[in-house]
Amino acid sequence: MDEPNPRIRPMTLADCDRVSEIRVRGWRHAYRGLVPQPYLDRLDVAADAGRRRERFARGDGRVVNLVAERDGRVLGWAAVGPYRDGEAYTADAELYAIYVDPAHLGRGTGRALLDAAAGRCPAGARLLLWVLKGNAPARRFYERAGFRADGAEEPFEADGVPVPEVRYVRVPAG
Repeated sequence: MDEPNPRIRPMTLADCDRVSEIRVRGWRHAYRGLVPQPYLDRLDVAADAGRRRERFARGDGRVVNLVAERDGRVLGWAAVGPYRDGEAYTADAELYAIYVDPAHLGRGTGRALLDAAAGRCPAGARLLLWVLKGNAPARRFYERAGFRADGAEEPFEADGVPVPEVRYVRVPAG
């Protein structure tokens, strides 16, 4: 059931703790059975928040971090910027991350974040993202939003176990 549209705004340093909580809860929810459980169990909100604050503080403006909030509570986070091709950046855009508090999934928050992140991409740029191959709910979400798998795959490694990711792309209309 959709709730009233969340307010989408730029993330601030003060949001880092809540964003990390959402990210860790999101990993544990979405990747159970896809990523080794010991890896998920070791995820630490405080450590993640510390890394997030460091990255946020030294950001160079290439990455746009957005949060979705309703009634003053942050419910989701997205990060978008230039597509990374190895060590180089391309003219395309990449959705680096999008996470919604699992208690608010399926209520329009993720779609609002995705639309806002896509709106921050350069005009005419393709928007690419990587998603775990076995994450069927996320893949359906992206497909409903106009993304398609483009055939590229690469493994993400968790505790020495390769976890395959697939690349999705959305080509701008026109």
